[in-house]
Amino acid sequence: MNTAHAEPPQRSKASGLGGHADDIARRKEEFGQNVIPPKKPKTFLQLVWEALQDVTLIILEVAAIISLGLSFYRPPDAERENCGKAAGGVEDEGEADAGWIEGAAILLSVVCVVLVTAFNDWSKEKQFRGLQSRIEQEQKFTVVRGGQVIQIHVAEIVVGDVAQVKYGDLLPADGVLIQGNDLKIDESSLTGESDHVKKTLDNDPMLLSGTHVMEGSGKILITAVGVNSQTGIIFTLLGAEEDEDDDEDEKAEKERKKREKEEKKKEEKEKKDKLDKKNKKEEKNKKGKSKGGAGVEMQPLNSDDGGEEKKKANLPKKEKSVLQGKLTKLAVQIGKAGLFMSGLTVIILITLFMVDTFWIQGLPWVADCTPIYIQFCVKFFIIGVTVLVVAVPEGLPLAVTISLAYSVKKMMKDNNLVRHLDACETMGNATAICSDKTGTLTMNRMTVVQAYLGDRHYRVVPEPDLIPGKVLDLLIMGIGVNCAYTSKIMSPEKEGGLPAKWATRPNVPCWALSWI
Repeated sequence: MNTAHAEPPQRSKASGLGGHADDIARRKEEFGQNVIPPKKPKTFLQLVWEALQDVTLIILEVAAIISLGLSFYRPPDAERENCGKAAGGVEDEGEADAGWIEGAAILLSVVCVVLVTAFNDWSKEKQFRGLQSRIEQEQKFTVVRGGQVIQIHVAEIVVGDVAQVKYGDLLPADGVLIQGNDLKIDESSLTGESDHVKKTLDNDPMLLSGTHVMEGSGKILITAVGVNSQTGIIFTLLGAEEDEDDDEDEKAEKERKKREKEEKKKEEKEKKDKLDKKNKKEEKNKKGKSKGGAGVEMQPLNSDDGGEEKKKANLPKKEKSVLQGKLTKLAVQIGKAGLFMSGLTVIILITLFMVDTFWIQGLPWVADCTPIYIQFCVKFFIIGVTVLVVAVPEGLPLAVTISLAYSVKKMMKDNNLVRHLDACETMGNATAICSDKTGTLTMNRMTVVQAYLGDRHYRVVPEPDLIPGKVLDLLIMGIGVNCAYTSKIMSPEKEGGLPAKWATRPNVPCWALSWI
């Protein structure tokens, strides 16, 4: 950093940065912005490719291409009458000319399904990213710039800023404590320790991003932001591990192919060794026939057996909610029944065609009619796949996700942010909540219910007009002196709402401020 423009620590501690645009821009350029780059979203083409991996769609594509190709084949006119007819087959010349429509329609339907699926996934991801950006835009933090206490967006914090921390804050950047008042931090998100850590100027003055202020207040000098902060380092390492996992998958695929080649060479070598051993054993058996000896050949054990199963068992499974898991299981069971019925349908149609053509009509097998026979079989196969597609309720688990996403959007309007969709389902299944009352089911706001003023006990909170003027002035002065500079009462944002409270300790001075 250019020390010619850096502000002295004494001035920065009292008045913070000057707030000049050039100074802020230079600090962002030197030390980075207080933003952690999000994971790169999947492109629309990647989502289309993922949608194309569905087994049912692949079967439909293959059947449609075969049907489309065979629809343009015509046997010689002289032999056409010997090809036979069947239910659902080509009946007349007009229908034969339009035979390509079926294959084209199937391909068009597959394209529509893939595009709709990819668009739904893309819009859902876009919606959640918009929700995340909205949350980040609403996050503000208190800093001192130019001697004034102001609130700025968390992303605007730069290295060298003097930030005020108080009870309830989530630290957005790393910093060193320069002024503290009984400050205690919850570092369980980083260390896993549930005990609160006391921060002082002499003992452990470092405050890390991602930790919560549980008690007290103070000022910190920001030392690291964005990817250079503790939270940013963790997210960067996690992202690097994901990239390494992708690289490891590619390496594993290459190693697997290499291992297969080596195994083939090894098998060929073993076969040669076995032949040599057999020849030697035959010679020994010929020599030892009088002894009645029987040669036993030992087969080498394959140490790689079960390796693929172990790999599959070690693969991470995608987490699903309880209802989604049950619906997926139900869809699989229905799909198995649909698969059985579709296979039975194909067998019945092919059998009916064979019996009708070669038994009832008594037509001989004609080589030129083979493509027509294949066309009939493909048509029957498409009918079977249609039965399978109709029977499998693939949209059943998706309906749960869509309904939960809609519920989250509705609850956002009521200032109820749900980060995990499964939480809606879990709370929807709850019939009884067993919990302690204090601080959980109450409003978590301390209020004045009685007062003792001027040697008089008020069992009901009195109106200010009923309190003597001198006593009221002393009361207001005492409350003001004993409250920290960060304690304040803010008017409610909506009519009829509760006022917002800020304090260095959990609501300790706010009950008095709200009373007066």
